[in-house]
Amino acid sequence: MSRPLVPILLLLLALTGVAGSAVELIRRDRQALVEQFGRERHAQLEEASRGVTKALEDLGDNLRFASELLAQPGSAEDHRRELRALLEAVGQYRAIAVLGPDGRELLTLVDHRARNLPAEVVRPPAIMDTARLALTAPLGTLVASHPLAPPSSGWMRVFATPIPADAPGGGGAVAILVDTEPLFAPLRMVTVDENTRLLLLGVHGTPAPMSDASLASWHSRLNEPSGAQVPGLRSLVEHMRGGDSGMLWLDEAEAGRLGLGAADVVATFMPLRMSGEASWSVATLSSTRALRTHERTLVLRLSLAALLVAVFLVTFGAYVVLANRRAVQLRESRRHAAQLAHLHEKTQKILDHIPTGVLALSHEGHVSAVNQALRSRLPPTVLGSTLAQAFPTAPASVVRQLEALVASACEGGGVRSLHGEPLSLFSEKGQYNVHAVPLEHGDGEVRSLLVLEDLSNVRMLEDQLLRAEKLATVGVLAAGVAHEIGTPLGIIRGHAEYMLQKAAGTDQPRAQGLGAIVTQIDRVSRIIRQLLDLSRLQPARARAVSLAPVVRGLQDLLDVEAERRRVRFEVDVPERLPDLAADPDQLQQVLLNLTLNSCDACSAGGFVRLSACEGTEADVVEIRIQDDGRGIAPEHLHQVFDPFFTTKKRGQGTGLGLTLVAQIVRNHGGRVEVDSKPGQGTLVTLRWPAAAAAHREERHAV
Repeated sequence: MSRPLVPILLLLLALTGVAGSAVELIRRDRQALVEQFGRERHAQLEEASRGVTKALEDLGDNLRFASELLAQPGSAEDHRRELRALLEAVGQYRAIAVLGPDGRELLTLVDHRARNLPAEVVRPPAIMDTARLALTAPLGTLVASHPLAPPSSGWMRVFATPIPADAPGGGGAVAILVDTEPLFAPLRMVTVDENTRLLLLGVHGTPAPMSDASLASWHSRLNEPSGAQVPGLRSLVEHMRGGDSGMLWLDEAEAGRLGLGAADVVATFMPLRMSGEASWSVATLSSTRALRTHERTLVLRLSLAALLVAVFLVTFGAYVVLANRRAVQLRESRRHAAQLAHLHEKTQKILDHIPTGVLALSHEGHVSAVNQALRSRLPPTVLGSTLAQAFPTAPASVVRQLEALVASACEGGGVRSLHGEPLSLFSEKGQYNVHAVPLEHGDGEVRSLLVLEDLSNVRMLEDQLLRAEKLATVGVLAAGVAHEIGTPLGIIRGHAEYMLQKAAGTDQPRAQGLGAIVTQIDRVSRIIRQLLDLSRLQPARARAVSLAPVVRGLQDLLDVEAERRRVRFEVDVPERLPDLAADPDQLQQVLLNLTLNSCDACSAGGFVRLSACEGTEADVVEIRIQDDGRGIAPEHLHQVFDPFFTTKKRGQGTGLGLTLVAQIVRNHGGRVEVDSKPGQGTLVTLRWPAAAAAHREERHAV
C-alpha cells in the first residue's frame, strides 16, 4: 500500500466511526423524541378541548336556566316568549319542548330557521322520549339522547332536565333539540396534520360523525373476533369510556391495520364533561412516520457527507498529481480565450452598430444575445427567455410563425426569410423582413440568428407619398369638375326649380321627382365645393385667437343640430386658456366638422362633449371632441383622414371632411389624434400651437 493513501484511509475510518456513533445516538434518543411528540399532541388536544368543554357547559347552563325559568311564576305566554328568545339566540338549538309532571306535552317551539324542514326532523320522537326520562331523574340532572336516526344528521341530539316540583305547574321536564356539530368544531384543528386521526365518543359510547371512518369501523368490530387484531384500540376505548386522560402507544402492525401507515402511533385521550355529568371522550392517534422519516433522512445525510468527504479527498489527491500537466493546458486555454474574447468583442460592436435587429438563439430556442438596435424594444430580462417571453405583446400565432421559421432554417441548413410580413411584434403592428440564419458550427449558446428588419418607416413614407398623390389628384379633379360640371349643374338646377314651381300643387308625383333632382344637384355641388376647398387650401394666416369666443360663436348652431339629432351637447372651454395661433375661420371650420361628425355618430340620447385645456407639452392647447357613438373599427383608424374614405352610409358623406380637417391642422403646425373603440365612442384630440408672446401682446393692445 502506497504511503500517501494511509492518512486518507485513516481519515475515512474516523469519519465512519463518527457517523456510526451519531446514528446510534439518534436511535437511543428516539424514545425521548416520541415521548416529546406525545406530550405536544396531548397539549394540542387539551387546548382544542377547552373550547368544546366551554360550549358543553354553556349548553347545560342554558338547559338549567330554562328549567328555572319555567319554575318561576308567570303566564304561559310569558314562558313561551322567554323560551322563544332563548331558542332564537342560540344558533345550534332547533326546538324546545316542555312536558307536564304527567308526561303530557305542554309546549313545543321550533326555530324559525328550521320551520320548512319535515316534522320528523324538527320534532322527532326522541324529544318526548328524552323529556320523559328526565321526569324521573334527580333535579339538576342532564339526560342526553342517542344520536338521532335519519333523516336527521348524526349530530342531532336531545338534552333534557327536570323542572322543580314546586313550580306553578307541579314540575315536569324541559328538552332541547341541539345540533352538536358546531360545539365540537374546535376539535377539527387537531386533524389538520395528515398523520393524525380523531376518535370522538358520545355520551353513550358511540363514535360521533367527526370520528375517522376507519377508526369508527374498527370500533364497531371490537366485540367481534376481528377486534383481537387491534388490542391497542380496545385499550384506548376502555380508557375513554372510563373518563380517563393520558397517552398510549400502538405498534407499527396495528397502525397499519388502522390505516395510519407503517410507523408507531401515539394515542392521546381525555374526557369532555358537561358540568361534571354526561361525558364525551376524545382521542387523537398520531403517526410517528414523520419522526422516522426525519431520522432516516438524518442518517442518510450523515452517510452521504462521509462519502462526499472521502470522494473529495481522493479527488484532491488525483488533482495534485495532475496539476502540473494541466498548467500547460491552462496557459494554452488562456491564449485561446483571449482570442475568442477579441473576436466576440469585435462581432458585438459590429452588431450593435447596424440598424437591423439581431437575436442570437440557443439550441433550446432561448435568447442568448441581442444587439443594440433591438435591445431597447425588448424586456430587460430578455436574455435566457424564449421567443414568447422576448415578445410579450406579440400574438401567439406570430411567435409560432417565428419559431417555425427558425426550426425550418436549422433543419434545412439554409436561410429562411419572410419579406414584407405584417407582424405585431411590439405594441403596434408593423411590416418586417425576417431572416432565420442557421450557424454551421454553432455552439450550445448560439445555434441560429433571427434578423428583424423594420420596414414601418419605409411603409409610412410610401403611405405619405400615396396620400400626397391622392391629394394632387383631388386638386386636378377639383379644378376640372368645378369648371366642366359646376356650370351645367347650375343650369339644370335652375330649370328644375322653375319646373318645380310650375308643378307645385298641380302634379304632385312630378313635383316630388323634381324636388329629388334639386336635392341631389345640391349634394353634388357640396362635394364640388369641398373638392375646391382642398385644392385651394393656402398656408394659414395665423394670429392670436381666443378659443372661447370662437366656440361661443358656434354653440348656437351646434345646439340646434344636437337638438335636431336628439343628442346632448356639452361645452367645457375655460376663458383663461392661452390664445391659439390660428386663422379664426379655419379653426371654426375644423371644430364644426368634428362636432357634426360626432353628432352623426351618436344615436338618439347620446352625448357630444367639446372641451379644452392646456397641454402637457409647452405652448400647446389640447382641444377634445368626445362622443359615445358607434366608434370606428381598428382596421379603419389609419384611413379616416384619406380622401373619399367614410364609414357613413352611402349618400350621407363624401369622405372629405376629415381630410380637410387634417390639412388645416397640419398647416397650423398642430397634430390631430383619433382614439376610438367600436360601441364605446370616439375621442378626437387636437394639439394646437399656442400663439407666441408677441402676438398675444398685439391682440390685447388692439
